[in-house]
Amino acid sequence: MSPFDTFAKTTSQLLGLPFDLARANYAAAVRLGLIKNSLLNSARFEQQLGAAERLTLGPWARRV
Repeated sequence: MSPFDTFAKTTSQLLGLPFDLARANYAAAVRLGLIKNSLLNSARFEQQLGAAERLTLGPWARRV
């Protein structure tokens, strides 16, 4: 792995942290019963958050 690849991956991870926190907060709210446990709602949330991450971070957004 080149130094540039390492830098790019580290930068991507740091910039993605707010989105990871949003995912963790959503999961915690479901566990606490504040949000209804629903596969459809969970998928919709992930889809919207993923789109926001790609829109916000552009080339730095993480890809699966």
